[in-house]
Amino acid sequence: MSDLVLGFLLLMFSCKASSQEIAPSLIVRAMVGDDTVLPCHLKPPKDATQMTVDWGKPDLEPRFVFVRYVGKDHLVNQNLAYRGRTSLSADKLKDGDVSLRLSDVRHSDNGRYRCYIPKEKEYFVELLVGSASSAGISLAGLDEGSSGVVLDCKSTGWFPEPQLLWLDREGNVLPAGPPETSRGPDGLYSVSSRVTVEKRHNNNFTCRVQQKDINQSRETHVHVPDDFFVVRSNCSVPVSLTVVLCFILIVAVVVFVWKWRQRKVSTKKQPDNDNEEQRQLMAEIKDGLTEKRFKREEELLKINTKYEESLDQTTDAFMKIKDELEELKKEHSVLKQEEDNIIAETEKKIKEVEHEVKKMKEAEIYKKLKEIMTEQKWKLDEKNKKHEKLELNTDKIIQRTLGEVNRLKESKQRRESNKETEEQQLQQKETKGNI
Repeated sequence: MSDLVLGFLLLMFSCKASSQEIAPSLIVRAMVGDDTVLPCHLKPPKDATQMTVDWGKPDLEPRFVFVRYVGKDHLVNQNLAYRGRTSLSADKLKDGDVSLRLSDVRHSDNGRYRCYIPKEKEYFVELLVGSASSAGISLAGLDEGSSGVVLDCKSTGWFPEPQLLWLDREGNVLPAGPPETSRGPDGLYSVSSRVTVEKRHNNNFTCRVQQKDINQSRETHVHVPDDFFVVRSNCSVPVSLTVVLCFILIVAVVVFVWKWRQRKVSTKKQPDNDNEEQRQLMAEIKDGLTEKRFKREEELLKINTKYEESLDQTTDAFMKIKDELEELKKEHSVLKQEEDNIIAETEKKIKEVEHEVKKMKEAEIYKKLKEIMTEQKWKLDEKNKKHEKLELNTDKIIQRTLGEVNRLKESKQRRESNKETEEQQLQQKETKGNI
C-alpha cells in the first residue's frame, strides 16, 4: 500500500514540477566500466536527509533510476538495469548534496537524467558514455608506382563515432583516403584507413584515433626500415632497344632478299641478252670495230665493280648488325647477373628482418613484408625467364643473319667465276674472229 502511495505522490510531484524552475543541463563524461557521479546540489544548501529525491531517466520504462522518500531508499519500482548500481551519499545529504553515484557505467546508461526534489529546482544532467580501444597497424602492400609502402590502421569498439588520422614524426597530417566507418549490432563503431608512405629521413609514422566529445585519443606508432622501400628495376629501355634493333634487322633482311631476287630474275634473262651481244660482237670483230668491244668491256667492268662494292657494303652492314646483336646479348647477360644479385640481396635482407622481428612489436608487419618480398623475388625470376627467351631469339636472328651473309659471299664467288668464264669465252671468240 505504501508503494502505491509513494508512486501516486511522485506522479503528483512530477505534475507540479512543470511549474517549478528548471536548472540548465550539465554534461558528464564517463567511459564504459567506470564509476561516475551525476551532480545535483540544493541552492542554497540545506539538509536533504528527510526530503524526497527522485532520480529518473525520461526515456526508460519504468523511468525510476533511484528514489529516496522520507529518509529511506525506495527501490521497488527501480528500473532493473540500475539495480545495485546507484546510491546517494548519506554524509553529504546534510549539506544538500543529492548527487547520484552510478557504478559500472554501460553504454545503455547514455542519455539525459532528471534530479527532482519537490518544491525545489528541477535539475538535468546529460551523461555521455564513451568507449575507446587501441589501434593496430599492419602492412597492406607495396605501391610499385611510387615505390611506397601501404599501411593499414584499424580500431574497433568506439563510441561515439571516432576520427582517424595519419601523422608523420613531426605531427603533420599525412594525406590519406577517407576512413571507412561501420557500426556493429552492439552499437559500437569500427574505423579503418590506409595510407601510402614514401621513404623519409626517419620513416616513423603514427595512426591516431580520437573522439573529441569524450576527450579520448589512442595512438599507435610504427617505424618502417629503409630496406622495405623497394626500388623499381627499370629494364624497359634495353628491352625496347632490342625490339627496335630486331625490327630494323628484319626490315633490312626483307629488303635485301627482295633485291637479290630481282637481280636473280634479271640474271635469268641474261643468257638471251648474252647471245645477242655475242652476235653483235662477232659482227663488230668481223667489221674490225674493236674499239666498241673495248668500251663494252669497260662498261661491264664498271657494272661488276659497282655490284661488288654494293655487295661488300651490304656484307659489312650485316656484320655490324651481328656485332651489335652480340653486344646486346652481353648486356642482357650483365642485366641478368644484376637481377640475380638483387634476388640474393633480397633474400639476405629477408633473413636479417626475420632475425630482427623477434625483438620488435610489429612482428606481424614484417612477417607480411617477407611474403611481399618473396613475391618480388618471384617477379624477378619471371623477368629472368623472359630475358633468357629474348637471348634465344637474338641467337636465332644472329644465325639467320650469318646465313644471309654466307649466301651473299657465295653469290659473289659465283659472280666472279662467271666473270672469268665470260672473259675466257670472249678471248676464244676474239681468237676465232681474228682467224
